[in-house]
Amino acid sequence: MARKNLLLIFIIGSFLKFPLTGCNDAKQTLLTLTVASDCTDGFQRFNRSCRIYDLNCKILGMNKIWKGGSMEFPGGGYKINLLRRELERLKDKDDIIIVTDSYDVIYTAGTQEILEKFHQFNANVVFGAEPYCWPNQELASHYPVVSSGKRFLNSGGFIGHARTIYEIITYRSIEDSDDDQLYYTEIYLDSKLRDKWNIKLDHKSVLFHNLNGAQEEVNLIPDNGGKYRLFNEVYQTLPIAVHGNGPTKEVSLNYFGNYLANYWSFNDGCIACKENTIEHLKKDHYPRLSLAIFIHKSAPFTDVFLQRLSNQQYPKDKIDLFLHISIDHHLKDTLAWWKKYSSLYASQELIVPSDKINPSKARNLAMEQCQSSNCEYFFSIENDCMLTNNETFKLLMHYNSTIVSPLLFISGRLWSNFWGAIDQNGYYARSKDYIDIVEGRKRGIWNVPYIRGAYMINKSHLKMPDLAFDEEGDFDMKWCAKMRKSGTFMYVNNMQIFGHLLNLKSYSIDHLHNDLYQIIDNQPDWEAKYIHENYSINLRDDHEIQMPCSDVYWFPVVSEIFCKHLVEEMENFGQWSAGGHKDSRLDGGYENVPTRDIHLKQINLEQQWLYFLQKYIVPIQAKVYPGFYSKGHAFMNFVVRYHPTGQPSLRPHHDASTYTINIALTRAGIDHEGGGCRFLRQNCSVVNTMLGWSLMHPGRLTHYHEGLPTTKGTRYIMVSFIDP
Repeated sequence: MARKNLLLIFIIGSFLKFPLTGCNDAKQTLLTLTVASDCTDGFQRFNRSCRIYDLNCKILGMNKIWKGGSMEFPGGGYKINLLRRELERLKDKDDIIIVTDSYDVIYTAGTQEILEKFHQFNANVVFGAEPYCWPNQELASHYPVVSSGKRFLNSGGFIGHARTIYEIITYRSIEDSDDDQLYYTEIYLDSKLRDKWNIKLDHKSVLFHNLNGAQEEVNLIPDNGGKYRLFNEVYQTLPIAVHGNGPTKEVSLNYFGNYLANYWSFNDGCIACKENTIEHLKKDHYPRLSLAIFIHKSAPFTDVFLQRLSNQQYPKDKIDLFLHISIDHHLKDTLAWWKKYSSLYASQELIVPSDKINPSKARNLAMEQCQSSNCEYFFSIENDCMLTNNETFKLLMHYNSTIVSPLLFISGRLWSNFWGAIDQNGYYARSKDYIDIVEGRKRGIWNVPYIRGAYMINKSHLKMPDLAFDEEGDFDMKWCAKMRKSGTFMYVNNMQIFGHLLNLKSYSIDHLHNDLYQIIDNQPDWEAKYIHENYSINLRDDHEIQMPCSDVYWFPVVSEIFCKHLVEEMENFGQWSAGGHKDSRLDGGYENVPTRDIHLKQINLEQQWLYFLQKYIVPIQAKVYPGFYSKGHAFMNFVVRYHPTGQPSLRPHHDASTYTINIALTRAGIDHEGGGCRFLRQNCSVVNTMLGWSLMHPGRLTHYHEGLPTTKGTRYIMVSFIDP
């Protein structure tokens, strides 16, 4: 593969370094013409490619009513009539003119290369070629047979002398709604006219490459400076323009457009991303933003999701808030957040499950709210999208894209909120650069066929009539298909890390606190909610972990909400052991030092807890007990409940472990009085334990210990006997 790439780079160098023969006049100029009625995303991409290659392109028909019919069907005679009027002044000139479509064309070379390649043909006019006979297939047999290359004329790009082109386009009249390609085809198929005007087709994509039916012929390759060109591997040519004719304009051309015309460079990254940006948002003049939140999925961490939206560094008095929730079991967290934050926003609208509004209709209502409030940006987000970058709103505005989604993907997986390609049925297909984009090896703003979950719409597109969501079927897929059909570009931005997607695979609502069970599949969010805010300090080389007794360590590990949720989960389960020696939960059926407890295995939390031990406890053990390599495995993981009238204390004992952790789940002096742990041999006690802090101590031989009496309230601790 490396040798092949070197060969292709050499080929590009050969094309661009040495002059091509046959150029009649080195000083000859080139007039570039196109037709466009609206400043669409496709037109802006075309116009940028003209600027990149210093092509002074004249636009015909801009801001005028398009009269050429629907280009999904035969039509486009209007283009010829516009061209006639423009070339009237040049009808007696031999100036070289290149004419292309605009919405679905990208230039890939400048004037000198275009002229040199044109003169190679020794023709007065050269049209592009394609493998399909459009729009009249019955004419296919009338075409001259070619030994190699594509046989049929495509009028999306042609080049020639002004005098000859004028004679061709004025040969006979054409209605605006007639088909322009059929007009040129009939002239080309007349051998007398073809010879008279010396018309040739570009069979091998020397000048024009038409993608429809020929996508597999081309590939992107970098030149010596890391800038990409389109290379036709079949004919070994570097076309000067690529045309996304037919269905290829919706996906394939956009893929190539992510690299061509110096959009993205192997050496410099995303060059186009630095263009047309909004450099500074003035504090007193932030754009009006409509924030539409949709809680339509049964997903973990709804409270974290909403809090992260609150944390966005954007003035809330510049945000119109819209929230639709259709999931009953997320209503409690949602309403708590709404009560705390909604009044801070410029306006508020809440739709709850009892309103019986379906998700697609809710999206349309949110869009209507945005348009009625004259918002300048619309940001939509679903509750499986976690924004961890508090500057997301401002960053997306800064890059100034039409419709843009921040890249989000499931941690440790390739499942993301965009598709790099689609198949012929409109479903997912993997693009060549998908993995590089998801994993951040390539950073940029990528034109893609499908986005979901979180996206921002620029003010320039908010008044488009086709933004509405269909209320039946997969509304995301239908909406994206509508955007592609209308020529509206959708981008995914991975210039920064914006956040991630939640993994919903294992999420269920079988428990009181379902988020507790998500440590394996959604570890970053589990950590944000349940790990103590000062846990990471424990791992710093310059931090010395507290040692209240000899070889007994004390450190923060879990959050207050973890302690609350675990206790509530245990009480909800309610099957506390009797505290006797007979215990059917154990393999031998006998407990030597019994407590009143519930094992994590009983509430189906043990596998998740073992992951916790390996992720958060073993690194601490390695620091405080160097030389021992823990497996982080434990057969005994349980919550103990101490109460003055139940079991107030625990007699002296050793633990069946190499080392033990003991996490305080309640607050000494508030939830309970008394309690703690006394190490007899060390004659040392740890009392007034702190919520979410863990004791770690050797289990056997050296640290004979007892549980001190709880004198008031209820004390809960989480215990694991590690590496028994």
